[in-house]
Amino acid sequence: MVHWFGDNLWAMWGALGLVLATAEMLTLDLTLLMLASGALAGALVSFVVPGLVWVQVLVALAVSAMMLGLLRPTLLRRVRNAPGYRSSINKLVGSEGLAIEPITRNGGQIKVNGEIWSARTMNSETTIDAGLGAEVYEVDGTTLVVYPVMRQLP
Repeated sequence: MVHWFGDNLWAMWGALGLVLATAEMLTLDLTLLMLASGALAGALVSFVVPGLVWVQVLVALAVSAMMLGLLRPTLLRRVRNAPGYRSSINKLVGSEGLAIEPITRNGGQIKVNGEIWSARTMNSETTIDAGLGAEVYEVDGTTLVVYPVMRQLP
């Protein structure tokens, strides 16, 4: 069995590339995909020079480094500049939460989507008491700018 792997190192490189590419689906950060491309390059080199493992490793490392350094930043920039893209933080805008302590212009805390955030109101005249609903107007760093939710009577 060990002898088979020595003769068919391309299969190990291919399996590594497949595992990394599959794991990329969980992270969606494009890092593992770049490493998978390096592993696949190592598999291609193992067909050309099957006995020189150090060349295969060197090519795999070089391709991975080039992909991480050159292609990944370009792809991430394109994704983030695509129309309609909103980061997970910006998706909070428009979400409703519950004030867990009074929120004023100077601060307070709100629970949105199960997470507790620092919050402040949009203007100095507004105060949102604990237990009342509020909607996120914007995200200012790690502080949510909120306003009270006004419900219509049935």
